Amino acid sequence: MENEFEHRLMPLASIKSGKETTVSPTVHGYLDQIVNVFFIENPAEKEWVLVDAGMPDTAKKIKQAAAHLFGEGAKPACIILTHGHFDHVGSIVELVKEWNVPVYAHELEMPYLTGQQDYPEADTEAGGGMITKLSKSFPNTGIDLSEHVRLIPLDHKVPHLPGWEWIHTPGHTPGHISLFHPEDQVLVAGDAFTTVQQESLHKVLTQQKEFNGPPRYFTMDEQTAFLSIRKLQQLHPQAAGTGHGMPAFADELAAGLKKLTEIKK
Repeated sequence: MENEFEHRLMPLASIKSGKETTVSPTVHGYLDQIVNVFFIENPAEKEWVLVDAGMPDTAKKIKQAAAHLFGEGAKPACIILTHGHFDHVGSIVELVKEWNVPVYAHELEMPYLTGQQDYPEADTEAGGGMITKLSKSFPNTGIDLSEHVRLIPLDHKVPHLPGWEWIHTPGHTPGHISLFHPEDQVLVAGDAFTTVQQESLHKVLTQQKEFNGPPRYFTMDEQTAFLSIRKLQQLHPQAAGTGHGMPAFADELAAGLKKLTEIKK
């Protein structure tokens, strides 16, 4: 396995970095510098799943967050990747080497997760903002997880999480997925939409809440991305954890998604 940016120092971090959040009784978030990873419990089997793998060189902090939630030495049943951008797979090589668990992702994301293809370089003119300007320094390379990555089941079931389903939400990347639990209408959206203006340095540092589409500097197809947001809105989620920003709930969440889906009518 290779990860060219695994130990690449990325000093950008919110003042809330290290904060744990609660999306639902079984979904816990952890803010890793500027991106969220999620821990989803399966209480019936006393196991849990990690969604995404955070920033480069932060595996120790992710393991500490897991230990706080599930006990020292806890490891997930598997890792689900919403997509393969550097801030979502930054520490995955180190975590997989230690935990030796399978990694699941969508078929269309596989070229970026098996060393075959790199993502497009960041668009430093997309959306304005200081982070957009800084994005030219963000890694866009793929990684090689060939020994561990598997196709997520085609029946849309999520491994080790009965009752959960995955939803193809392309646009930010071709194989982007979100996870949904219909029973209590809980959504883990990845970067399909965000609850912070990810292009703004000040808003990212303070985690000022506002609803936006995916980070524009790395979004490959904005029109498709907005169609994916409409797809998620139609689920009427009551709680959502996003790859960037704080969790959102109930009326605030409904209003935010409504705003986003009205932008490009």
